[in-house]
Amino acid sequence: MIPKLLRRDQIDMFSRILGGLYGQALGDAWAMPAMLTPQDTWEKYGGWITEFLPGPDDHPVHSGLPAGRVTDDTEQAFSLAEAVIQDSEVTVEGAARAIVNWYDRIGGDDCPYVGPSTRRAVQAIKRGEDLSITGRFGDTNGAAMRISPIGLMHPGDLLAAVEDARIACTPTHNTDVAISGAAAVAGAIAVAMKPGSTLDELVQAGREAADIGRAYGHRWMGASVSRRITLAVDIARSAFPLRERIQELYEMIGTSLAIPESVPAAFGVLVMAEGDPKQAAIYAAALSGDADTIAAMACAIAGAWRGVEVFDDQDIQKLRQVNPELDFDSVADGIARLAENE
Repeated sequence: MIPKLLRRDQIDMFSRILGGLYGQALGDAWAMPAMLTPQDTWEKYGGWITEFLPGPDDHPVHSGLPAGRVTDDTEQAFSLAEAVIQDSEVTVEGAARAIVNWYDRIGGDDCPYVGPSTRRAVQAIKRGEDLSITGRFGDTNGAAMRISPIGLMHPGDLLAAVEDARIACTPTHNTDVAISGAAAVAGAIAVAMKPGSTLDELVQAGREAADIGRAYGHRWMGASVSRRITLAVDIARSAFPLRERIQELYEMIGTSLAIPESVPAAFGVLVMAEGDPKQAAIYAAALSGDADTIAAMACAIAGAWRGVEVFDDQDIQKLRQVNPELDFDSVADGIARLAENE
C-alpha cells in the first residue's frame, strides 16, 4: 500500500520502491520451478510458464516448494534491506549480520539452495575471520541476486549505488567480477528510479556500473560483465523468433551461477520483455538454469522502472500469502526514508 498524504514525487518514488521489491519476489517465485535447460522446461510444462507453479518433485534444488514461494534470492534481499534500515546505512558489518541471520534462520547447514560462495563466507564469518577476506573467493551471483534494495536506496544516483553495492558485497563476494555484477544490477535500479528514464538508459547504467565495480575487490577470473550485457541485449533485440532468442541467450550467454552469465542474461530478458516485470519473469523461466536468480534481478529492475501499479493484484496477493514473513510495506517505507535523505 502506498501511504496517503505524500507529495507527488514521494508517491512516485514509493511506487518504484514497492515495484522493485515486488519485482524481485515475482521473478524469483515465477522462475523457481524452471528446469536446467530451456528444452527441459518447455517439455516439462508444455510451453511457457504463465502462472505461479510449485517446485516439481524432480527439481534438483526447489523440490517441494509451493507455488508463489520465493527462494534465497528474495530472502537475502529482504534480510539485507532490514539490516541497512536498522543501521541507517550500508556497512560491511551490517551486510555480514544480514547474511548470517538469514543463514541461521533457514537452517543453512542443511539447506540445498545456499550458494557455494555464501556458504563458504558464512562459515568463515562464524569462525571470526576478518570481513575483508571472508569473501575473497566469492565469484558467484549471490551478491547480485540480493542487491536490489541498495539500488532502490539511491534514486538516480548510480555512483552511490555502486559504492554501497561494493560495501554490501564485501563479506561474501569480495571479488572484482562479483562486485561488477552486483554493481550492474544496483546501478540499473538506481537509474530506473529516475522518472522519465528509458530502457536504453537502464542498460547503459548497468554497463557503466559494471565497469566501475570491476575496479574493486580481490582480483579474480571472469569475462567482462559490461561487454556481455551488450552481447545479451544484441541477442534480445535480434529478429529471430522469441524461443530462438531464448535458446541463443542460453547457449551464448549462459544461465549458471557465474556472474558473467547470469547478470548479462538478466539484462537480456529485461530488454526482450521491454521492461515489463511479468513478461521478464516468463522469459527468464523459459531461459532456465539459475532462472530464479536471473528473473529476480531482471524483474527488480523492471519493477523499479515501471512502479507497483503495473503488477496484477492477484500476483501481489499470492506473493504476500505464500511469503508472510516478507513485510513489503515496512521494508519499502524504510528504504524510502533512506532514499529521502539522499
